[in-house]
Amino acid sequence: MGESRDAGPFVPENADLPELRRASAGCRGCPLYERATQTVFGEGPVGARLLLVGEQPGDQEDRQGRPFVGPAGKLLGRALEEAEIERDAVYVTNAVKHFKFTLKEWSKRRFHQSPGTIEINACRPWLVAELEAVSPEVVVALGAVAGRALLGPSFRVTKQRGVPLDCPPFDAIGAPAPAQGPPAGRIVATIHPSAVLRAPDRDAVYAGLVGDLRVAARLLD
Repeated sequence: MGESRDAGPFVPENADLPELRRASAGCRGCPLYERATQTVFGEGPVGARLLLVGEQPGDQEDRQGRPFVGPAGKLLGRALEEAEIERDAVYVTNAVKHFKFTLKEWSKRRFHQSPGTIEINACRPWLVAELEAVSPEVVVALGAVAGRALLGPSFRVTKQRGVPLDCPPFDAIGAPAPAQGPPAGRIVATIHPSAVLRAPDRDAVYAGLVGDLRVAARLLD
């Protein structure tokens, strides 16, 4: 299929989640596929009312081919339970589907690198396709990368977290002009679970994550 600037040519039209997952394995929409072990597509039930978007796969996710199975994923599972959200009823995915990392001469470990605008934009067709296939009522953006993927480059998680925001129509996400028509649902932004693991005041930061998830849960009542 040749080189592509984004994942668009690899995303089948009007596909269901199993078809999208199979197609995503062959995505060559950006250079990240060259070093990653595999594509890590989203998981969860069709028709999930709540959809969570993270940043990108981590080391364990890249190895296992599943989202949120590493330390941050385990913490997220605990936070969802405390927010009274059933984990198996939620669809979870990432804004970027391949692991971006760097290697150090003094270590065999693969060090996480945050995706940039190029990777976010390149992978957005997959995220839009997932949103359209699942059609959730509420989307939770976990961290700045997810927020920018959904709401554009002006998004700031520190200023907009925990507040229900209108979600643009899914097929207009990432469009250069403001979307026309009714919103597709609501978005609640919060920090990424990995931020809790890095925080010196972990208990307080974790409580904030749970509080933001509770805001999303109340929107479903």
